[in-house]
Amino acid sequence: MGRKRSTKPTSFDIAFRAGVSQPTVSRALRGSKSVSEATRQRIEAIARELNYSVDKNASSLRSQRSNTIALLFFEDPTPDGANINPFFLAMLGSITRATANRGLDLLISFQKMEDDWHTRYQDSHRADGLILLGYGDYTLYESRLRELVTSETEFVRWGSVRDDNIGATVGSDNFGAGRLAGEHLLAQGRRRIAFLGQADEHYPEFADRYRGLCVALNGAGVAIDPALQRNALNSEGDGRAAVQALIAAGASFDAVFAASDLIAIGAMQALAQTGKRVPQDVAVIGFDDIPAASLTSPPLTTISQDLKGGGELLVETLLAGIEDRPMPSRAIPARLVVRGSTGG
Repeated sequence: MGRKRSTKPTSFDIAFRAGVSQPTVSRALRGSKSVSEATRQRIEAIARELNYSVDKNASSLRSQRSNTIALLFFEDPTPDGANINPFFLAMLGSITRATANRGLDLLISFQKMEDDWHTRYQDSHRADGLILLGYGDYTLYESRLRELVTSETEFVRWGSVRDDNIGATVGSDNFGAGRLAGEHLLAQGRRRIAFLGQADEHYPEFADRYRGLCVALNGAGVAIDPALQRNALNSEGDGRAAVQALIAAGASFDAVFAASDLIAIGAMQALAQTGKRVPQDVAVIGFDDIPAASLTSPPLTTISQDLKGGGELLVETLLAGIEDRPMPSRAIPARLVVRGSTGG
């Protein structure tokens, strides 16, 4: 039997009534000076009206700093069985340096989505806040984020930066990067550009990259063919399967924009198996600039995300929340790295 849904008011309810974000409600009810007096009074009035009460014991525990930040990796299937996206492994160094420079300890843990990780960390107080890397299907992950916000656990995640983000988010400008990739392929004379990646609410970063590509195509007067978008998650196997499906369907395409380098590498393998040359017959561009991208044949053109800047911002944004300072979400520009797979 499922648990009965609680009718106890939450800080989300107050935020909706007050027309502010949930973190603003949390800061106001803690008496943070970062919230204006007028806003604080409005929030407190709504809290009284809803009979909302702050858990004083939890608030007291949260005020006792451990000077430790927890970095949680989430399961992401990979060919080597490590189950950690190589892009996030590459970001680990910058996060480690950023915490060390601030005199903080870093607790690193690997979590499976089905685990009750959110309860363990918010109840044990092993860390002052969480950095979350990787999440798979966002529609499943979203409820966990809401539980963290409701419990007033400080966290920041790497992901798609949008107006409706839950909690603080740092990530690349995926839309701008997708447009950049599309413009590069168009400049190479490509007009039939396939996109490999699940481009919907389940994978919002991939969706933003696809939207950027579509804007680039529209700007060049190139019609968007929905048949050239094929779902693929973050693996070489998915990339191979997506290209094989395009070829089996008789689709005509002269370029591939893959939502990740792993997908792009799998796509290049499938193209080679079917006798298509890269870049002469099909240009290929990936996303992430993982170490393997420069080792493919030909080397993979890709979008490089700012690992150093991203790690710094994740730590700084989390610390701002811990210290009751505003912590706005931030989108970081990405850059194009041109190699042989697009011919120039």
